[in-house]
Amino acid sequence: MNPRRKSRLYLAIVVLIGVALTATLTLYALRSNIDLFYTPSEILQGKGEDHEKPEVGQRLRIGGMVMPGSVKRDQKTLQVNFKIYDARGVIDVTYTGILPDLFREGQGVVAQGVLGEGNVVNAREVLAKHDEKYTPPEVADAMKENHKGPASAYTAPQNEGGKS
Repeated sequence: MNPRRKSRLYLAIVVLIGVALTATLTLYALRSNIDLFYTPSEILQGKGEDHEKPEVGQRLRIGGMVMPGSVKRDQKTLQVNFKIYDARGVIDVTYTGILPDLFREGQGVVAQGVLGEGNVVNAREVLAKHDEKYTPPEVADAMKENHKGPASAYTAPQNEGGKS
């Protein structure tokens, strides 16, 4: 092989290794910024065919309806505890901050945060649903499927180790 072809081959190999390394590092960095959407029943029973449950400490978004009578506000701080339910489960959510104006019991919400011990979501952001036509398709499908039962059907959370 002549020296010119040899140097071009080495340059091509170095460029390919650089591109592969860059792509790998980019995907690894983005992995920590992915928030998967779950419904309360998917957190309790698992998601998909494998029934894969989220791990404690995993960042996620949870969507459902605010259970009537479950909103508890701390009088000294901005901490709010409430429950989100769907047709098959109830999850406790803790949030510190000012809630959106549209937040109320019986209203659809999406809470973004971290899953804690006892299936409690420590939310860093709570979004109140305004109108169904602005909902992403996968969220709308999950909400239609999971919100067939009335809120009165849920008397206590179905998670292990959670508060009643």
